[in-house]
Amino acid sequence: MKNIFENKSILVTGGTGSIGSEIVRQVLDYKPRVIRVYSRDETRQLELQKGIGDKSNVRFLIGDIRDKERLEKAVEDIDFVFHAAALKHVPACEYNPFESVKTNVLGTQNLIDVALEEEIERFISISTDKAVNPTSTMGATKLLSERLACSANRYRGKRRTLFSCVRFGNVLASRGSIIPMLLHQIQTGAPITITDERMTRFIMSIPQAVKLVLKSLTMARGGEIFILKMPSVRIIDLIEVFIDEFVYKRGKYKKKIKIEEVKSRPGEKLYEELMTSEEAKRAYETEELLIIPSESNEEYKKYANAQPVRRISYTSRYGPQLTKEQIRDMLCEAFRSMNGSRNEEITLDKKIINF
Repeated sequence: MKNIFENKSILVTGGTGSIGSEIVRQVLDYKPRVIRVYSRDETRQLELQKGIGDKSNVRFLIGDIRDKERLEKAVEDIDFVFHAAALKHVPACEYNPFESVKTNVLGTQNLIDVALEEEIERFISISTDKAVNPTSTMGATKLLSERLACSANRYRGKRRTLFSCVRFGNVLASRGSIIPMLLHQIQTGAPITITDERMTRFIMSIPQAVKLVLKSLTMARGGEIFILKMPSVRIIDLIEVFIDEFVYKRGKYKKKIKIEEVKSRPGEKLYEELMTSEEAKRAYETEELLIIPSESNEEYKKYANAQPVRRISYTSRYGPQLTKEQIRDMLCEAFRSMNGSRNEEITLDKKIINF
C-alpha cells in the first residue's frame, strides 16, 4: 500500500461520511502528498479535522458532486479518486427520487467527466448490494452509477484512467445504520422496531469495508466490480444479541425492552443479493473477494489465484449466516472502533453501554 499511495494526490468525495472518513484515516498512514476531502457538510469537516489532527497534507473542500465546475477544480493534479458521495438512505430516496438521480447518477457522471479531462490514474466508485436486482430508487440509482463508472472504460480513448466499482453490504455502525437506530430507540425509551423477522442482510465492519476499497484500487484493471465475501445475519438475531449482551449484561439499563414488528418501508427487501445470476456466470473469486470483470476486459486473468465462482446464487437468505456468538464478537469489534480515535461516528452512551 505504501508503494501505491506514497506521494500520491487523492480526492475522496463524501469524505466526511462513514466510509469516506475512514478512507482518509487509513490512506494517511501511507504518506500521500495530499488528500482532498470533498463534501457538503462543513460541520462534519470540522469534526474530522479535529479527529485526525492538524495535517498539512489534508485539504477540506466544500462542494457538491452535482456542481461540475467545482469538481473541475477539485480534481486538478489528482492521481486517485475514491467516490463515496451518495444519497444512501432508502426511504429518503423513495420520497425524493429525482434528488437521488441528481446525486447518485448525474453527480457520478460529473465526476467521471472531470476525471477523464484531468486524466487521473484510477477511479473507485463505492456501490451497494442494493444495486443488485433493485426494488428501491436508491438501489436503481446506484445500479446506474455502477454502469456509468464501469462503462467509462469503454470510451476513455487513449486516456490512462481506470474506472472500477466496489459493492458493499450493510456497513455495521455506519451513520444511519441499524446500530445507531437501536441506540436511539433504547435511549428514548421507544420499542425496538423490525419490519419482518425473516429479514436478512450482509454485514461488514467499517475497517473491513475500507480495506476492500484500498485493495480494489491496487488490483483494478478497469471495468470490474469488487465484492467482499461477507457473512449474512438475521436482523432479529442481531437485535436480540445487542439487547441481551450489550444492554442488559454490560450496561445499567434495566427496563424491559420491547421488540415490535412494523410494516416494511418503501423499497425495502427481505434479503439482499451480492450479484445477479448473469454476473455470477462470468465472475471470479479469490480468498477474500468476488470479482465481476468487464465483459470486454480479459485482464482479470492476471489476478493471483482467481478462480471461477463456485456458486450461482449469492443471497443473504441462503448464504452462511453468523451465529449469535459470532454476532456478539462482531459487535464488540464495532463498538471498540466507534469508541476509538480512528472512528468517531457515534458517541456511545456510557450509562447504557460501559466497556
